[in-house]
Amino acid sequence: AGPQPSGADTIQKLCDRVASSTLLDDRRDAVRALKSLSKKYRLEVGIQAMEHLIHVLQTDRSDSEIIGYALDTLYNVISNDLEEEEQEENSAKQVDDLGSQFTEIFIKQQENVTLLLTLVEEFDFHVRWPGVKLLTSLLKQQGPQVQQIILVSPMGVSRLMDLLADSREVIRNDGVLLLQQLTKSNAAIQKIVAFENAFERLLDIITEEGNSDGGIVVEDCLLLLQNLLKNNNSNQNFFKEGSYIQRMKPWFEVGDDNCGWSAQKVTNLHLMLQLVRVLVSPTNPPGATSSCQKATFHCGLLQQLCTILMATGVPADILTETINTVSEVIRGCQTNQDYFASVNAPSNPPRPAIVVLLMSMVNERQPFVLRCAVLYCFQCFLYKNQKGQGEIVSTLLPSTIDATGNSVSAGQLLCGGLFSTDSLSNWCAAVALAHALQENATLKEQLLRVQLATSIGNPPVSLLQQCTNILSQGSKVQTRVGLLMLLCTWLSNCSIAVTHFLHNPANVPFLTGQIAENLGEEEQLVQGLCALLLGISIYYNDNSLENYRKEKLKQLIEKRIGRENFIEKLGFISKHELYSRAAQKPQPSFSSPDHMMFDHEFTKLVKELEGVISKAIYKSSEEDKKEEEVKKTLEQHDNIVTHYKKVIREQDQELEELKQRVSTLTSQNEQLQATVTQQVSQIQQHKDQYNLLKVQLGKDTQHHNSHGDTFQMNGIQTEEVSKLKEELEEWKNKHELLQGQLKEKDSVIEKLNSSQLEMGTTEQSSQTSRFGGLEHNNELQKELEMLRSQIQLQSAEISKLQMENQKLQAMNTTADPMLGDSGATAATSSELEGRLEQEIKELKSEVKALSEEKESLKQHLDSSSSTVAILQDEKSKLQREVAESKKEQDDLLVLLADQDQKISALKIKLKELGVPVEDEDDTESGDQGDEDEDGDEEEQD
Repeated sequence: AGPQPSGADTIQKLCDRVASSTLLDDRRDAVRALKSLSKKYRLEVGIQAMEHLIHVLQTDRSDSEIIGYALDTLYNVISNDLEEEEQEENSAKQVDDLGSQFTEIFIKQQENVTLLLTLVEEFDFHVRWPGVKLLTSLLKQQGPQVQQIILVSPMGVSRLMDLLADSREVIRNDGVLLLQQLTKSNAAIQKIVAFENAFERLLDIITEEGNSDGGIVVEDCLLLLQNLLKNNNSNQNFFKEGSYIQRMKPWFEVGDDNCGWSAQKVTNLHLMLQLVRVLVSPTNPPGATSSCQKATFHCGLLQQLCTILMATGVPADILTETINTVSEVIRGCQTNQDYFASVNAPSNPPRPAIVVLLMSMVNERQPFVLRCAVLYCFQCFLYKNQKGQGEIVSTLLPSTIDATGNSVSAGQLLCGGLFSTDSLSNWCAAVALAHALQENATLKEQLLRVQLATSIGNPPVSLLQQCTNILSQGSKVQTRVGLLMLLCTWLSNCSIAVTHFLHNPANVPFLTGQIAENLGEEEQLVQGLCALLLGISIYYNDNSLENYRKEKLKQLIEKRIGRENFIEKLGFISKHELYSRAAQKPQPSFSSPDHMMFDHEFTKLVKELEGVISKAIYKSSEEDKKEEEVKKTLEQHDNIVTHYKKVIREQDQELEELKQRVSTLTSQNEQLQATVTQQVSQIQQHKDQYNLLKVQLGKDTQHHNSHGDTFQMNGIQTEEVSKLKEELEEWKNKHELLQGQLKEKDSVIEKLNSSQLEMGTTEQSSQTSRFGGLEHNNELQKELEMLRSQIQLQSAEISKLQMENQKLQAMNTTADPMLGDSGATAATSSELEGRLEQEIKELKSEVKALSEEKESLKQHLDSSSSTVAILQDEKSKLQREVAESKKEQDDLLVLLADQDQKISALKIKLKELGVPVEDEDDTESGDQGDEDEDGDEEEQD
C-alpha cells in the first residue's frame, strides 16, 4: 500500500485512541501525533479529528499540554499560512476553500468560539498563544460571522483586550494581529475596543518600541489604529478628546541627516502620516475634521510636518505623503493656512515653502506623484481661503511684480508653467490658477489687468488673450483641457470677464468651429469644454457688446451648430470616465500622466452649470428679457437687503451700547436702592426711639394728671411747671457736657505741647545743621503759647458760665418743692419741651464740631513729627483751626447770653404764675458751695 492510505489509517487509529482511551497520557500522545501529521495530511486530520479535538478542549481543561496540542492541530487544519513548497503543490484557491470550509464547520456550534475565548483567558503560555493564533485564523477565514459571535458573547471583546497587557511580547504582538482581524469593518467592535483603552495601550507600545524606528510591531499597532479610526467618527472624536493627537508629534521628529532610512522606518512613517490623514480627511464630517485640524496646529504637529517638508534627504515617497498630509491638515482651516503661508524653506535667501513646492510642480524632471501632491497642497491652501487667493493673484498684478527679479514669485511660476512646453506643467498651472479664482469675483476682475510681455518689440498681451491664443494654436489635448477649465472657472459668474473674452473677435468663431466639427474620441472632451465655455459666455452675458448679445450668440449656435448638437457636445464632459473618477474626492490621483484631465472642483462647476446652460440655450428672447427684469429686480432687492443689513448692523451696535448703559444704570440703581433701604431702616430706628420716648413721656404726664387732674393755679395747668423743671434739667446736662469738652481741650493742648517739645529735641539731635527747621519750631512754640493764652481766656469765660449755671441750679432747687406741692407746672414744662429740642440740636452740633477739632489736632501732631516742611504746613492749618475754635467760643458765649435771657424770662414767667422766686442775693450762700465744688473739679483737671 502507498503512503496515502497508511496516513489515513494512522489518523483513524489516533482518533480512536483520543476518543476511547481512559489514560490522559495516551490521549495526550495521540493528540501530539495528530499535530505532527496535521500539516501534511491537513484534509484527513480536519475531516476525521476535528470533532475529537473539540471534545478534548471541552473535557481536558485541567491539562494544559493536551489543550495546547489540540489548539495547534486545529490551527494547522484551519490556517492557510502553509509552507512554500506545499503551496506550490496545491493551488492557492483550493487552499483558501479548505480553510474557509473547516472554519465554517468549527463555528457552526457557537459555543466552540465561546470556549476558545475562555481558553484565551488562560495565563498558561501553551494554551494562550495557540488559542490566540487559532482565533486570528478563524477571523481571517470567516470574519463577519466570528465577529458576530464574539460580539454577542459576554465580555468577549474585553477579554481579548487583555492580550495587549500581556508581559510576554509574542502574545502581546499576536494579540495586536488578532485585534486587527477583529476590528476589520465592524464599527461596533471598533467602538468597544477604543473604549477599552486601546489608544492608550497602542500608543504606549509604539513609544516603547521606538516610534518610527521601531520594528514590525509598530507597523501592526499603526494598522490596528487605522482600523479603529478610519470612517469611525465616534472613535475619531474620542481620540481627539483624549488628547492623543499631541502624542503623535514625537513620531515625526527627523534629524538633519536623513540618509539611509531602513525600509521598516519608511513603512512606519508612511502609516503614521496616513493615520494623521484619517483624522483630517475631507470625507469626515466638516466639524470633526475642523476640530482635528485645530488640534494638530495647537499641539505643534503641523509645524513638525512642515519641518519634514523642508528637510533634506527625506525619501521621495515619504516626502510625497507628507505633502498630502499637510494638504489635508490645512484644507479649509484659516489658522493652518495662514501658518503654512508663513513657512520658509531653509535656503539662502529664505523662500516661502509655497514657492519651493510650486517649483517642483512645474519641473518636468520631478516624479509625477510628487507633482500631483504639490498641486493638491496648493489647492488645499487656497480652499475657502480668500486671503491666500488674493496673495497669489497679487503676485501677478503689475503693481506688485518684483522689478529687481531677485526672487521668483508664485505668480511668475504659474505663468511659466502655463506657457511651458511640458503639457503636464500647463495643466497643473492652469488648475492651480483656477483654484486661486474659485468663488472670488473680485480676483476674476483683477486678473484681467495682468499683461504679459510676449516678445521684444511687440506690445504686451493680456493673460486672458494669451490663454485663448494658445488654445487656437492646437497644442496637446492635456494643455487645451487645462486652459479651457481655467477659462470656464474665470468667466463663470463674472460678466466683465465674459465681455473681455467676447471683445476678441477671434474667440467666438474659434469655439463654434471646434464644437461644429466631427472629431475623434480624443477631441470630444475638448469639444465639450468649448461648448461649456460658449454656454458660460451666453449665461453670464450682460449684453454690453452689441454684436455679442445673448440673442445673437444663440442664433449663431442655431445656425452653425444646432441646439441639439450643442447640448449633446456639452454632455460629453460628464459622460467621460475620467470625469466621474475626479468627482469622487478632492485629491488628484491619476494612474498615469495621460489620465490627468479633470480637477475635482471643476466637476462641481460642470454639475452646477450644465443644466442652466441647456435651459438658457432654449430660452426665447422674451423669456430672456423677463429674466433680465427679474435679475434687475433681484439686484434691487439685494441692494435693499444690503441697506437693511447695514441698518440692522448699526442698530445692533446702538443696541449693544444701550445694553451696556442699561447695565451700568441698573448697577447704579441697585447701589442707590441699597442706600435707600439703609436710610429707611435708620429712619425707622429713629421713629421707634421717638415713639418710645413719646410713650414714656405720656406715662409721666398720666401719672401727674391722676394726682392733679383738677388742680390749677391761677388758671394754668401743672404741665407747664414740669416742663420748666425738665428744661432746667436739660440745661444742667448741657453744662456738664461743655465742662467735659473743655477738659478734653485742655488735655489735647497739653499733648500738643509735650509732643512739640519732643519733636524739637529729635530735630536738634538728628539735623543740627538745619537752622531753618529750628526757626520753624520756635514759631510753632509761639503759636502754642498764643493757643494757651486763648484757652485760658476761654476757661475764664467758662467759669463765668459755670457761675451762671450754679445760679440756675439754685433756682431749680427752689422751684422743686413748689413743683412737688403744686404739680401744676408739669403742663408748662411739656409745652416748653418743643422749643428746647431745637437748642439741644444746636448744642449737639457744637459738641460734634469740638470733637472733630480735637481729632484734627491729634492728626496734626502725628504728622508734625515727620518733617519740618510738613510742620510749617501744619502751623497754617492750626492757625485756621484756632480761628475756628475762637469763632465757636464766640458762638458759645452768644448762646450762653441767650440762655441768660431765657432764664430771666422764665423767672418772670414763674413770678407771673405766682411762684415765689428768690433773688440772687438770697441764694448766694448756696451758690458759694457750688462754686467751691467746681473749683475743686478744675484743680483736679
